[in-house]
Amino acid sequence: MHHHGYTWLGSAYELLKDGPRRSLHPEFGTSKVVPLECAHWLLKPVSFVQGTWSDAEQAAAWFGRRVRASAAAFASERDRDTTRLADATRRVVERVVRGEDVVGGWYLTGQRFLSVCLIACSPHRLRPEIPCPAGTAEGINSATGTPTA
Repeated sequence: MHHHGYTWLGSAYELLKDGPRRSLHPEFGTSKVVPLECAHWLLKPVSFVQGTWSDAEQAAAWFGRRVRASAAAFASERDRDTTRLADATRRVVERVVRGEDVVGGWYLTGQRFLSVCLIACSPHRLRPEIPCPAGTAEGINSATGTPTA
């Protein structure tokens, strides 16, 4: 079991267009907008994967870095709270260990939306028929978080 990391930062209005977010839509494979179903990130090109981890601590650290990098622009003051962000990142480890997806989404200033996701793979609990986008169920370099040859 490992997790792939995905992020998307774009116009909040793009989220309202759910056509390209559906796996059967002709633009789905090239659209970087968040899929409607979390497991469908695994159907996207491997180039969309921003990291791969078999270690829960490393996956959670990546998630936390991505969230903190945009936290100052969160539209909600509550979401910008550093203690709250740290608590959320700690809970990521538990969810990754259990083989769950971790999905975060925040509205940012300027009508933008940030999505940070860790998607379980090989197999995905709810969609075991979806293969690993990297073509490997094993062979993850724990130092770099990338698949090995």
